[in-house]
Amino acid sequence: MSDHRDLQEFVEKVVQVNRVSKKTKGGNKFGFSVVVVVGDKKNRVGVGLGQAPDVTSAVKKAVTYAKKHLITVPLKGTTIPHSIRIKVGAAEVLLKPAPVGSGVIAGGAVRAVVDAAGIRDISSKVLGTKNQASNVYATLEALRNLKKVE
Repeated sequence: MSDHRDLQEFVEKVVQVNRVSKKTKGGNKFGFSVVVVVGDKKNRVGVGLGQAPDVTSAVKKAVTYAKKHLITVPLKGTTIPHSIRIKVGAAEVLLKPAPVGSGVIAGGAVRAVVDAAGIRDISSKVLGTKNQASNVYATLEALRNLKKVE
């Protein structure tokens, strides 16, 4: 019963799929590592990393993890309360509030997180690495560090 409601409630977006291999005695062992963003479009968002021998299992694992680790994003209307610049590892992300109607101005990794969170107006710039996964984690950290402005 709860699975059916979750299906409608959350938006899942696969950001990155990596094929990873391991050398073993019998040959190569292939697996997949998947980064998934999950959100309810009502200011809750989470990110999960799943690893499995096939992509569908990896996605399932990632979604389960992401749903368990959701964060709530403070919003001011349709945008974020203030601008924030954060660095996580090699990834550096700048998020700025935008006037109503300007839409989501963001690259792939940031856009996935922001859309899932339900933020409609935001301006952003990825300043560090081109690694999608790192940028997703940096964006999540930036949203987690937002303060509610009255």
